[in-house]
Amino acid sequence: MKLKVGLIGFGKTGKAVANVILQNQEFSLEWVLRQSTLLENRSVPEFLGIASDEPGKIYSMATTNLNDLLDEQPVDFIIDFSSTEGIYTYGKIANKRKIKIISAISHYTEKEIKFLKELSKTSVVFWSPNITLGVNYLLFASRYLKKIAPWVDIEIIEEHFKGKQGLSGTAIKIADALEISKEEIKTIRAGGIVGKHEVIFGFPYQTVRLIHESISREAFGNGALFVAQNLVSKKAGLYNFEDVLLPYFAS
Repeated sequence: MKLKVGLIGFGKTGKAVANVILQNQEFSLEWVLRQSTLLENRSVPEFLGIASDEPGKIYSMATTNLNDLLDEQPVDFIIDFSSTEGIYTYGKIANKRKIKIISAISHYTEKEIKFLKELSKTSVVFWSPNITLGVNYLLFASRYLKKIAPWVDIEIIEEHFKGKQGLSGTAIKIADALEISKEEIKTIRAGGIVGKHEVIFGFPYQTVRLIHESISREAFGNGALFVAQNLVSKKAGLYNFEDVLLPYFAS
């Protein structure tokens, strides 16, 4: 039986994630919920030009009662690619129904993180500012290399499209893991770069560079579904990518 997914957010990344879900045989895209009324009641498979028998109907938060939607089209997972405030629109409702939450929001304040922790007391909640598998592997590898050589010089460089505001949440997470001030992160904004993160380890006679580059936003969809597969049997709690990856390193 397919795992049923509700997707929050249908911007550039949300569309790419929907594309991946529709083409994965283990999951069914039941619906998409977005702020705008644009495309309301349209079919996601039809909109994206994908042959699929999955419902994938588009709804607007402005005109849709989420409780009614979940009564009619229940889901196992809600995957959130919307905005910082999105969690407040569905968090408590999903929590009461024991729907697993996967949030891929780049930036949360302490207020949102506190809310996630409250929800995780009774349900499964996952949050990662970058949900691609590759970048989280980079994070793992960086942490272990620093553990081996704590004295090494480290530089972090993040590159994104010209219009991206603020520091990359992923870069900040890498900096925190390596105990480096976020003020030391080097930033590049140019053209349509999807996302690139590089960690440079400067040894006296050699240099190690760990690089992750997103070629397409579909990488976020693959990451979200990888997480979902690994959360199926988890008990209530707040999880991150390290919790998902650790069992693979232990085996």
